[in-house]
Amino acid sequence: MTTDELTIAIAVPLEAEHVERIRAVDPSITVLYEPELLPPERFPADHSGDPDFKRTPEQEERYWSMLNKAQILYGFPNENPAGLARIAQSNPHLQWIHAMAAGAGGAVKASGLDSETLQKFKVTTSAGVHALPLAEFAALGILNGFKRSGELAQDQAAKVWPELRTPTKLVNGSKLVITGLGEIGLETARIARALGMKVSGTKRNVEAIDGIDEVADNDGLAGLLATADAVVNTLPGTPYTEKLFNHEVFSAMKPGAVFVNVGRGTVVDEDALLEALDTGQVSYACLDVFAVEPLPQDSPLWNHPKVMVSPHTSALSAAENRLIAERFASNLRTFLDGGELPHLVDTVHFY
Repeated sequence: MTTDELTIAIAVPLEAEHVERIRAVDPSITVLYEPELLPPERFPADHSGDPDFKRTPEQEERYWSMLNKAQILYGFPNENPAGLARIAQSNPHLQWIHAMAAGAGGAVKASGLDSETLQKFKVTTSAGVHALPLAEFAALGILNGFKRSGELAQDQAAKVWPELRTPTKLVNGSKLVITGLGEIGLETARIARALGMKVSGTKRNVEAIDGIDEVADNDGLAGLLATADAVVNTLPGTPYTEKLFNHEVFSAMKPGAVFVNVGRGTVVDEDALLEALDTGQVSYACLDVFAVEPLPQDSPLWNHPKVMVSPHTSALSAAENRLIAERFASNLRTFLDGGELPHLVDTVHFY
């Protein structure tokens, strides 16, 4: 197919200025964008848009007709697995979909598409776009744990001025272990090193990384944890990472470690984490993700004095739409030039 036939459809809410950024990539492309067919955003980077938005039957027909004309989609149709399943069946010339999520593998898997269908087009993710806000949140979690912010908040709420002043831990010179030295992990490492931390971590393919003291795979994780003052998980949810942080792994940690999870909730056995918190093995946990989301009302994590619950929002930032559009524009240039697209969803392991 020649590039002069290349059509891109914007399937999710996006500001006009970012659509223009995509149009500017190459004069040969056509970008289909009909904002009245897309739900209004309730907040910056609200890719699903207002759930109360409903297209008229005529608009619904126009929406799918627009998507079926395109070889490339910006976003999953209706930003859900069902939309992906439908477009895969209805659009025979689909070549590539760019997903808004960093971990779009779960949605691709949930679409129920067979491997033969998934071979027909590529799915790229927005991995890396969220690295900076997630890394900043991880730093917040580490600092909260070291500086006792949870206890300070409790004392403040009770208007308690303790008779004995409790010292806080120094972040500088302490040791951090990051599980998953991908883009989020490396960005977290950069910020941690700026705070004076010594950083080690895990990667499936073990290799030396600049600025990282020691790199191991999951088999070597327990060894790294023995001296870790803080642990940050950035790993995605896959069969390989399911409940990686179990009783044994928490037991292998240096007592009193701070634990931060910005990866996926399924990587942590929450019963084992609660036990580690109650024994003091983990002194503080800052959690943005949970095994079941929304976090069930009866979960003890909600009101645990040593836990900070964040409703899977730490990746969100006001700059997200711009960053994703820039990433897509860069990928589009690569695609037009016949290069290898980065951050492809692995349709075997779904990450």
